[in-house]
Amino acid sequence: MANSRSWTQIWPCFVKLCVLNFVLVFKITALGDGSGSGPTVTAENTCKNTNYQSFLPPPYQNISQMICTPVWHTYELRYFQNGDTTTIILSAPYTIGWVGIGFSRDGMMVGSSAMVGWISKHGHAKIKQFYLRGRKQSEVIIDKGELLLNNIPAAVATNGAEIHIAFQLQMTTPFQKQPILLAFGSKYPQNHHLSKHEDKTAIVFDFSAGSTGPVSSELIQMRTNHGILAIIGWGLILPVGAIIARYFRHKDPLWFYLHAIIQFVGFTFGLGTVVLGLQLYSKMHVHIPAHRGIGIFALVLSILQVLALFLRPNKDSKIRKIWNWYHSWFGRMALIFAAINIVLGMQAAGAGSDWKIGYGFVFGIMVVVAIVLEVLAYLKKSEMRSLPPNFQLDPVGGATFPSNQALYFLFFIP
Repeated sequence: MANSRSWTQIWPCFVKLCVLNFVLVFKITALGDGSGSGPTVTAENTCKNTNYQSFLPPPYQNISQMICTPVWHTYELRYFQNGDTTTIILSAPYTIGWVGIGFSRDGMMVGSSAMVGWISKHGHAKIKQFYLRGRKQSEVIIDKGELLLNNIPAAVATNGAEIHIAFQLQMTTPFQKQPILLAFGSKYPQNHHLSKHEDKTAIVFDFSAGSTGPVSSELIQMRTNHGILAIIGWGLILPVGAIIARYFRHKDPLWFYLHAIIQFVGFTFGLGTVVLGLQLYSKMHVHIPAHRGIGIFALVLSILQVLALFLRPNKDSKIRKIWNWYHSWFGRMALIFAAINIVLGMQAAGAGSDWKIGYGFVFGIMVVVAIVLEVLAYLKKSEMRSLPPNFQLDPVGGATFPSNQALYFLFFIP
């Protein structure tokens, strides 16, 4: 085993490597932080001058007090908050099909509520609330949702090549920074079942300032980096370090140095994952308590593992056995919870099949390697137990070669 003296001889190089890795990880983290990337779009004097009195019913005709902001392509969002009432008008280009605006907790479609408007084939204006319970058409439920509409009927009308969707919400707490979804489809809803959208986007709209920041260019990049760091750190690097510690102890002291360095590199990637997750939470107020809680718990376990490296007792110490038990089982717990959390994160983010296949491939490789090495280790132990007493195991579980007398006894005895 590696002793404390040999460890102190290499710690300067180890610290340099860790510092370089911290710099790399937090550069990746900074790429995902959209706090300074690009200006927000202000609301003043940037929308078309439209006379709503000619085609919308009251109270949507009076827009003199409404704030207007271009939000996506040529979409315009007008709103006015008066006490607990919020009036919203969405204007969008239109020929046929439907146009919708959704309100989400985390910028994702699943779990959001949307107001959708269209003009039927017979020229009838339709506007309905939908609850987006899932991604399938059957999971988009009409006349359901969490938007509290007041007694003023919602309205939808066309004016030239535009459609205008107007409604009022009765809010207990006025909107501030709110993730909203914008989408349109080119087919008429059949029996109030929406066709798949042709295009969509998600933005975080600041109702208190009338500005908007694109989720697609900033927060989605942060979310992507969050997932990449999690898969690299928790899904690849840390399991490799654990495999080295369990199956390569006969390569002493090389296994110890590799295990320590690899695990610390994986820890910095895991730390970067949590930092990005906290940034996402502060910007989007993402309500995923299980994912957030498990992530913090796994980070605490990994911090305890790093501390255990520096508090490692000598192998002759009375508490070394307790330390070994604590270090191995806390490490296993951290890896198990991290794997669960990666799956939860992909599910919450609505990750595509490429993410699932990619992580499934990495996870599968780790499991197969661990199973193969475990079987080989078991066969080796079984083989060693079946050898004559002259064959003894070394202190770390590897085979000790027999002495010259034993070789003579094996090969030259008649």
